[in-house]
Amino acid sequence: MQKIEIKAEQFFELLKLKDTPMWEIFSQMIDGNEKEIIFLDNEDKVLFTYILPSTKEKLEEDRKEFSKQFSEKLAEFN
Repeated sequence: MQKIEIKAEQFFELLKLKDTPMWEIFSQMIDGNEKEIIFLDNEDKVLFTYILPSTKEKLEEDRKEFSKQFSEKLAEFN
């Protein structure tokens, strides 16, 4: 499995500047092989990882699950 390391702060800043959803970038990276995306902080410590699936259908399932979990977490704060 290919490993891709991404500096999280820079990645999310770029997404904000380009007004592009993270899921759109992930969709463009799909090539039929799973990839491990490793998000790093500025000191190269692992913040979190995501296994990019091999199909866009599975990516859409992940996106829906993420949205659901994110909404639940936000509700806990309110």
